Amino acid sequence: MSTWRRLYGASPLHLAAHAAAFAAAGYAFLRILERGPVENFLIWFVGAALLHDLVLLPAYSLLDRGARRTVRIPSINYLRVPALISGLLLLVYFPLILVEADRNYVRSTGHHVHDYARNWLFISLALFAGSGFIYLGRSIRAGRRSDR
Repeated sequence: MSTWRRLYGASPLHLAAHAAAFAAAGYAFLRILERGPVENFLIWFVGAALLHDLVLLPAYSLLDRGARRTVRIPSINYLRVPALISGLLLLVYFPLILVEADRNYVRSTGHHVHDYARNWLFISLALFAGSGFIYLGRSIRAGRRSDR
């Protein structure tokens, strides 16, 4: 095992996980090629990469830098995780949260789009509350340890 780590740099499980991820990505790309024109996929892929690199990355880096200046360093992670999950849910479901879906969505699923905004808010509230409770519990436990 030490020879493997010296030559590869990580465990065999690391290599197996990366091989599985590349296999899944290759399968997904083959499915995209079967469905239709590749140009549409490439335009969306390059556009998403440019949007992330030129707009979103600087935006959330500035937000994080500002949060680190105002919030104590150990507690910032208790805000980052729920904010990331809440933002990701908003990004994925924004047409439904902002009530932009058409009538075909309601007819085909039987769900009304007005529930999505409420559910997203409740999920975000639960994420931040749960993270706050975890932070509170850990800070109380750390205070007890320092008293000993």
